[in-house]
Amino acid sequence: MFVAVSVLTAFVTAANAQDVEAGKTVFKKCAVCHAADSTTNKVGPHLGGLIGRTAGTVTGFNYSKAMTTAGAGGLVWNEETLAKYLVEPKAIVPGTKMAFAGLKKPEDIQNIIAYLKTIPN
Repeated sequence: MFVAVSVLTAFVTAANAQDVEAGKTVFKKCAVCHAADSTTNKVGPHLGGLIGRTAGTVTGFNYSKAMTTAGAGGLVWNEETLAKYLVEPKAIVPGTKMAFAGLKKPEDIQNIIAYLKTIPN
């Protein structure tokens, strides 16, 4: 059974391959408020080193109480949490200052996560 599950997982992963370049294009929607580096905070915090970072912890950024509370409660940005958040941010962190309504296409979400994984801390 383990082998069958592993083969199925590999097939699903390959079928849903993430496209970094497509993610970079989708990120243009985010770039209005977020920088793709590790130092520049804009309307939103920089996104360098986002994967693995606890929510609400970029030094020098004034987060909403909701986001710092979410981070203190254990919210860490990984592929799973980002995939949920990017669909509807206010549903995942009610009270967040992020005004973006969310991405609706699953492939856009997969691709933008692939791109975010390439931005170093």
